[in-house]
Amino acid sequence: MSGIVGSHDLLFVTLDTLRHDVAQELAAAGRIPHLARHLPGGMWETRHAPGSFTYASHQAMFAGFLPTPVGPGPHPRLFAARFAGSESTASGTFVFDTPDLPSGLASVGYRTVCIGGVGFFNKQGALGSVLPGLFQESHWEPEFGVASPTSFEAQVARAEQVIASLAPEQRLFLFVNVSALHQPNWFHLPGATREAGDSRATHAAALEYVDAHIGRLFAAASSRRRCFAIVCSDHGTAYGDDGYTGHRIGHESVWTVPYAHFFLEPGAIAS
Repeated sequence: MSGIVGSHDLLFVTLDTLRHDVAQELAAAGRIPHLARHLPGGMWETRHAPGSFTYASHQAMFAGFLPTPVGPGPHPRLFAARFAGSESTASGTFVFDTPDLPSGLASVGYRTVCIGGVGFFNKQGALGSVLPGLFQESHWEPEFGVASPTSFEAQVARAEQVIASLAPEQRLFLFVNVSALHQPNWFHLPGATREAGDSRATHAAALEYVDAHIGRLFAAASSRRRCFAIVCSDHGTAYGDDGYTGHRIGHESVWTVPYAHFFLEPGAIAS
């Protein structure tokens, strides 16, 4: 990563609340072709989330603690704040001297941009301003939020606008928190109703919806130069698993998440 920062644009996408098992099932079944074409072997890497809900997980990830590989460690990290005794900081780690990754990248010339999704990014109060406040530029509209059936399309359109406005030489760190997987997601499955509520099936339909539009985001992110992309979930969620519903709990459906990183070559196809 130390050789990538400075020469590449960077894209970090969190598919908020995406379950690992649903993500793997859809990849194996060919239901998310635009994402799967970028996954090593067409499948997600299995990792453990650094937190059980959005705020905790993103605070950790923005400090350099991305989801952890499931095997025994230590696991060298892509990004790390400089501190003595870190066993996961390696020779290839991008080490920053600021409290968080966005400001660390800004310190080496990146334009840092956040396109928010769930409520922790809505800037409508003090708590919802903390995470977007780490970035030089942040965007949130009700159309990007969990209640919007077209949230990801709106987020992608904003990303395209942001990227088009940049000077060609300006390096970019673009972060997108995708809200579509988070409940409520029943409206992504034809025939589902508000009264019946959300389920694994509607969660899966939401991921298919994201996949249908993510090619545009990848194309925009790589439109100016080669781009290094990270796509992962921040945590999962339970749909009746062992009697549990939701997240912010220590359940396997919450702690195990899908993860991938890969390069996007200039001229990527948007479809």
